[in-house]
Amino acid sequence: MMNHLSQQFAWPKDFLWGSATAAAQIEGAAHSYGKEDSVWDAFARKQGAIAGGDNLDVAVDHYHRYREDVQLMRELGLDSYRFSTSWARIVPGGRTVNPEGLDFYSRLVDELLENGILPWLTLYHWDLPQALEERGGWANRETAYKFLDYAEAVHGKLGDRVKHWTTFNEPLCSSLIGYAAGEHAPGRQEPEAALAAVHHQHLAHGLAASRLRELGAEQIGITLNLTNAVPNDPIDPVDLEAARRIDALWNRMYLDPILRGAYPEDLLEDVKGLGLAESIEPGDLEIIAQPIDFLGVNHYHDDNVSGHPLPAGQPPAIVPTDAPKSSPFVGSEYVSFPARDLPRTAMGWEVNPEGLRVLLKRLKRDYSNMPALYITENGASYTDTVTEAGTIEDTEREEYILNHLDAVARAIADGVDVRGYFVWSLLDNFEWAWGYAKRFGIIHVDYQTQERTIKNSGRTYAGLIAANRTMA
Repeated sequence: MMNHLSQQFAWPKDFLWGSATAAAQIEGAAHSYGKEDSVWDAFARKQGAIAGGDNLDVAVDHYHRYREDVQLMRELGLDSYRFSTSWARIVPGGRTVNPEGLDFYSRLVDELLENGILPWLTLYHWDLPQALEERGGWANRETAYKFLDYAEAVHGKLGDRVKHWTTFNEPLCSSLIGYAAGEHAPGRQEPEAALAAVHHQHLAHGLAASRLRELGAEQIGITLNLTNAVPNDPIDPVDLEAARRIDALWNRMYLDPILRGAYPEDLLEDVKGLGLAESIEPGDLEIIAQPIDFLGVNHYHDDNVSGHPLPAGQPPAIVPTDAPKSSPFVGSEYVSFPARDLPRTAMGWEVNPEGLRVLLKRLKRDYSNMPALYITENGASYTDTVTEAGTIEDTEREEYILNHLDAVARAIADGVDVRGYFVWSLLDNFEWAWGYAKRFGIIHVDYQTQERTIKNSGRTYAGLIAANRTMA
């Protein structure tokens, strides 16, 4: 193995080492203990929506195995566990609070704290109650106020023990990919609804952040999946324009309302006539621009962007199913993503660790009020093989994690305020439209027996954490 900066770097004394999951991907118990359908449960029943016809009914049975899973976190030496609560479990059907649902998360939080692990809670990781979707979902402004009620219910049960509150995880995915591309739940291909969903999720974030602050929450933030939109030809005006458009839709449409209290003017022009401006009511932007204590950055790859059609002979991007899909990039559907000469993960995503350093430096440079940054997701899917000895020697994942941690270390050395890293994912799990076909975990799960095995990548990550504590 290569020598890695991250393994010798003097990480900040209080740097937080963690791993992350999402409720829908791991819990199972999809229709038990008072939980009703989320949009993902309903989406999984659509013919051809999920690879292999997979569903979330059992997932990796974390609902029943959470104590075992917390012991694995302890074995890895994690400082923190980033998890999400399921809206469809806590307020099934978007109606009234289900005490049994809240009790599960209360038990989980207690188990974490008893094992010295900081709970890092995300309120929304894409599992909208299906009944609310049937009333318009995120395209319906009322959903933002329903989210506020849900946030209050979760804080009422867990606020005495949970200090870190994330409102949304990757709103781009649950708006543009869910409502415009149709690849994620609810599977709609409606550009106007997608932009309304963006705004209403922003509004929900602002409403919840403000209320959580009033209720005494100590640390409040949001997690965004951010990219570098790299022009394929840096002197071609067509490629430069395409990269500007993707930067507006992927990065600034989220960062600017939250940190600057306004949508970018160029974005509003790009999507003119598609209803975004009309969704903004007086006072909304002031609500959205609530001060936050941290920004979670999710980053797996950056993006090479062109305004020209893909060159002949370039293989198309791999997709989970043959179901019809549209571009998520509303108003800029013509943009293409030519391949670069880079390694790729099992998802077909390019591996370019230096892109993470570039992104982090850009965030510090472009936003004077940028709060503390945490890498809240970073990791990779590769094809894992279980050896005869029962080990998983996932060298590619190991290198991916260490190379990206090297990039984080360099960003910190460059003066960027990065305070933690959460590897995605703790466990192999339900990978959305890919079902169980793609594995991201640092812990292997046998989906037949639910047996957990720490992979070599997990052992290496644990070793880095332990060595960092020794140096500190």
